Amino acid sequence: MNPGPTTMTSDTSPVPMSARNEALPGYQRFDNMADYQLAVDKLLANPGRELRLFDPDLASLRANSPERIAQFEAFLATGRMQRLFIALHDTDHLTRHCPRMMNLIQRYGHAIEVRRTHEEIRHAQDAFMVLDHSHYVRRPVAKYFRGAIGIHDDTEALAMQSRFMEIWSASYQAVSGSTSGLA
Repeated sequence: MNPGPTTMTSDTSPVPMSARNEALPGYQRFDNMADYQLAVDKLLANPGRELRLFDPDLASLRANSPERIAQFEAFLATGRMQRLFIALHDTDHLTRHCPRMMNLIQRYGHAIEVRRTHEEIRHAQDAFMVLDHSHYVRRPVAKYFRGAIGIHDDTEALAMQSRFMEIWSASYQAVSGSTSGLA
């Protein structure tokens, strides 16, 4: 009896494809806001330790919706080592229109850091999220809802993580969970 298609692992033992589906890279395009939101939901459903987010202002992410806050909180609550790094061009939307997100930042101040990009890199037009070095959601031009999600795509996710680190180093702390009002 044939168990179906197989693939070879590094030890050359055949592994049924059905057993590897979880680890196979997946790539899916999206072209509208609803599909973008579903891609973000799918990304946040994956386990991970570090979530890096680069966006112009968080408006398109629906960062104040109860559902999105619940996803971020579930991510942060899975362990003491969880971290959420957010880099924004403009923090006004976050501070003025996202009280739920600000509350989350206050409650998880040890695990969330929000930075604002320096003027010299504000020309960057993309927006993306990268979870650890395996999963990502990317919109090449942030003002459009056209992009892609990659699950178990270590190569592209690692490149995006590297890009995030460049953006992060060209930014400064801008929003704090402290009640003193100081960033």
